[in-house]
Amino acid sequence: MITDEAIEVYDPPAFQPGEKVRATKYVKNDGTYPLKDIGEVLVKKGDVGYVRDIGTYLQRFYVYAVEFVDRGTIVGMRGRELVSLDKATTETATEESNP
Repeated sequence: MITDEAIEVYDPPAFQPGEKVRATKYVKNDGTYPLKDIGEVLVKKGDVGYVRDIGTYLQRFYVYAVEFVDRGTIVGMRGRELVSLDKATTETATEESNP
């Protein structure tokens, strides 16, 4: 299977362990998450979590292990499914201190 998606691992990861992130998509169990029914929602759009670890998939893509404390789940997510809350806070603080 050939895809037009860029090879993410050529660049540094978009998120780092400990970074606070928000999910931009719903994630359902595709059968790989234990003790949950197939199709059960694991993460809702807007849920907030913390990056615990970074792995790769097919030596092309980063997969971020994100812990959603309120849900009690750790879910592997792609970078396009997440947005940093830490970077947004840092950028806002920088903009406010540099008028």
